[in-house]
Amino acid sequence: MSTEPGRIGLGLTHEHDRALQVTWRDRELFRYVYRPWDDERESPRPYLHPMWTLDGRPVSLYRPHDHVWHKGLSLALANVGADNFWGGPTYLRRYGGYAQLPNNGTQRHDTFAELTATPDRIGVDERLTWTAQDGRQVFAEERTLDVTVLPEEGAWRLDLTTALTNVGDAELTIGSPETEGREGAAYSGLFWRGPRSFSGGTVRIPDAEGTDELNGARAPWMAFTGRHDEDGELSTLLMADRDGPTPWFVRSEVYAVLCPAAFASERRVGPGGTLTLRYRLVVADGDLDHKTCARLAT
Repeated sequence: MSTEPGRIGLGLTHEHDRALQVTWRDRELFRYVYRPWDDERESPRPYLHPMWTLDGRPVSLYRPHDHVWHKGLSLALANVGADNFWGGPTYLRRYGGYAQLPNNGTQRHDTFAELTATPDRIGVDERLTWTAQDGRQVFAEERTLDVTVLPEEGAWRLDLTTALTNVGDAELTIGSPETEGREGAAYSGLFWRGPRSFSGGTVRIPDAEGTDELNGARAPWMAFTGRHDEDGELSTLLMADRDGPTPWFVRSEVYAVLCPAAFASERRVGPGGTLTLRYRLVVADGDLDHKTCARLAT
């Protein structure tokens, strides 16, 4: 009786009308859910979860009870004019804080323009429409995911690019709770929620190491190293803004989150205008030092 051989490198499985599964030597790296089933208040959007290291350790958390709209790794915008593409309540100055409003938008998957799968690379070219809760189309998005593995580093890499085109007839102002007056809360953009065991993990930027005191720091990259339950081993998640230094939103002491804070200041996109964001994500087994992080971020 013959035995079916395993894949020698990267693999892609398409669960039609639901998700993409990316594997390395038949071990899952992540599942990209592009048609979620979330409640409207959670601002349904594509996300990566579960996410794993090459050695099979989990590095993402889905729908935690404290913030059910946190979904592994996703692209989410908290304040887009009057709309919320983040999930949950919206922080607005005029309300003096958070309010649950009928403004939770949805990112709708339209099509894959291209799916590429070789043992060395997975490429995803996706088209999406961002729709407000009242049915208005807000953005047309072109999103690309490019996945490679760095076995000599014990890591895999995801390059994500998004081009958001304003399809409305008015200028859009994109911000965050910080731009609405909540100091230190510049979350909005590419956002990662880590496992609960990563609470208290170590945060690094090129010239510093710490925890929550690095929230708001400006740097080209930021890394988060956490410890796993069961075996006590360490893993590191590294993010880089490929367009240069940016402020960062990070939490470690209560729970693990990381976000390049591209909207710590308001950004405006006129009718027909396009905002492009480019990020690199590296997931590695072990505790990466500053030198290794800097090398993998570029």
